[in-house]
Amino acid sequence: MGLKNSTKAPCLAVFGTGSEVGKSIVVTALARCFVQDGIRVAPYKAQNMSNNSGVTPEGLEMGRAQLVQAEAARIPPHVDMNPVLLKPTGETGSQLVLSGKAVATLSARRYYRRKEALFRRVTAALNRLRRRYDGILIEGAGSCAEVNLMEHDIVNFTIAQAADAPVILVADIHKGGVFGQIVGTLACLPLSHRDRIAGILINRFRGDPRLFTEGAAWIEKKTRKRVLGVLPWHHGIRIDPEDSVVLEHLNPAPKSTPGAARVAVVRIPHISNFTDFEPLFAVSGLEVVFIERAGNLSSFHAVILPGSKNTRSDLDWLAAAGFKEALTSYVKNGGHVLGICGGYQMLGIRVHDEKGLEGPPGHTAGLAFLPVETRLKAPKRTTRTRFSWNGAEGVGYEIHMGQTRRKKGTALFQILRRNDRPCKGEDGCATTDGRVLGTYIHGLFDTPAVTRQWLDTLGLGHLSVPEDAGLMARDRQYDLLADHFRKHVDMDYLTSLFTKAKRSTQTPK
Repeated sequence: MGLKNSTKAPCLAVFGTGSEVGKSIVVTALARCFVQDGIRVAPYKAQNMSNNSGVTPEGLEMGRAQLVQAEAARIPPHVDMNPVLLKPTGETGSQLVLSGKAVATLSARRYYRRKEALFRRVTAALNRLRRRYDGILIEGAGSCAEVNLMEHDIVNFTIAQAADAPVILVADIHKGGVFGQIVGTLACLPLSHRDRIAGILINRFRGDPRLFTEGAAWIEKKTRKRVLGVLPWHHGIRIDPEDSVVLEHLNPAPKSTPGAARVAVVRIPHISNFTDFEPLFAVSGLEVVFIERAGNLSSFHAVILPGSKNTRSDLDWLAAAGFKEALTSYVKNGGHVLGICGGYQMLGIRVHDEKGLEGPPGHTAGLAFLPVETRLKAPKRTTRTRFSWNGAEGVGYEIHMGQTRRKKGTALFQILRRNDRPCKGEDGCATTDGRVLGTYIHGLFDTPAVTRQWLDTLGLGHLSVPEDAGLMARDRQYDLLADHFRKHVDMDYLTSLFTKAKRSTQTPK
């Protein structure tokens, strides 16, 4: 069933009663459901605040959630799907990325002063998408009822109103207090916003959703809004989460049997692109844990330092938390360490930030495991990168302000192409014994051959790496998610909302 484009395609908005209630996963599920039904949809989030970002085919930066949603919709990602990206560098400041390019680091107050100009930019991006696709799935941010932020809003009801989009309100029953979430959200909204809400979706129910029949009836009677479904917890389906808040709910590293294959990822405070490690969870026999307490690391075959949005601050944290001492002992006793992007910078001798791009200007000593030195300088490099490692070719992406100079040692990778242009260059650094490796390339493990090569350096070459890692594996997960969604949600009604919205956006004869 296809929908012909009118002057402006219809929009459907997915807002939440709070942060991390499942807005992104609902949009992902809807994207795959609609494309399965022959409706070409595109995801859209006017403003995203996340350090988990990626690179489009054009070499521009956007939020990871919209990249995932574009994959689910089977369309190429484009920065119009996320025209404003805020990447927190600390408690009060964020790097502002506009249409895929970093332009400034701002406080919240300075950012709000740009509302009018930003709103023009995000609506222009939305209108371009509406001319290219059959429908647009708009994702909101945080709670849609933050009364103190409404006058600055360019991502929730202001956008829904501009697009004349019906709104689906998502609430998370797993957090508890779902009735208060829903009734309280509606009570905080002005009548014009409440009237725009076309239905409510209850997310993350544990157990038989039929047990919530009376609860759904109460919500409908109290709010006069339709409950579109009760979506159970999706066990066994892995979709890249939007941001590192999910890591805060991880249990401490479990005890493992002696000799088990284990890899640790250090959960630094400003972690970015933590989804780099998702493919490793699919390796049978490999246990991947996120750790934030230093100690004896000898039970791990490798320790990974991930990307960081504030390298110098996280270096200070490593020292204060005891990781500098623990990692030094680990490496001295033959341990393997991999640093990616900010983690690569931390493995070097020193990190310089003379202009204060990630915080107060200054210089910070690194861990000194690799003979490299880094300066944080504009412009930011954002590329899709094809590389080679001892004959194994892989494709990843680079997002970094740092310029790292190798003083000695050997390069880790040979660069073959950047943004689909042939390129001869090198990336990263490796110690002579190959036990400490650093690279700027994210997405290493999306290529099974690269994963196998890395595991082989750890003495884990016997582990089986699935051939359908990366996009093929993710595509299968999107289908599983769509099947799960259709079983529990009224898709006919959601499709009808698109049809009704389309009629309202058509130009009268």
